[in-house]
Amino acid sequence: MLILLLGIIFLHISALVLLFVSTTVSVWTTGTMGTSDLWLNCSTDSIRCDGASTGVWIQVVQALMILSIIFSFLSLLLFFCQLFTLPKGGRFIPTGIFQILASLFVMSGAIIYTLMHPDWVSDEYSFGYAYILAWVAFPLALISGLIYAVLRKRE
Repeated sequence: MLILLLGIIFLHISALVLLFVSTTVSVWTTGTMGTSDLWLNCSTDSIRCDGASTGVWIQVVQALMILSIIFSFLSLLLFFCQLFTLPKGGRFIPTGIFQILASLFVMSGAIIYTLMHPDWVSDEYSFGYAYILAWVAFPLALISGLIYAVLRKRE
């Protein structure tokens, strides 16, 4: 049981780190002229970064990514609280719900960014590694949320 709990905690922390890195790193799109992310658009020809104020949709993506981090962190705290207070045989349903919500938030943010990307960025730019990390965090958070929902505290 201890190995299972450590594996679940490792999976959860991995998803949380991926969410944090993908939200804060400035490489959601990359190209020859620079990089851009949820917060800044940086140019390589001049050493400057401008704020990402291209519309309401980028603010929605920012909010969804921040919500995913918050819900994933709260889910981890809730898991530790339930680990010590939940009666034997009980399920970690609230923890699972919070983690599944975090995965849905990151998925929604990445979908919105994907759909709005062609209108916002020219064809010479491509998706960067932070964007890919957000998509990798989605199934990790979803899987850990489903595991929490099914997991019972050992009797």
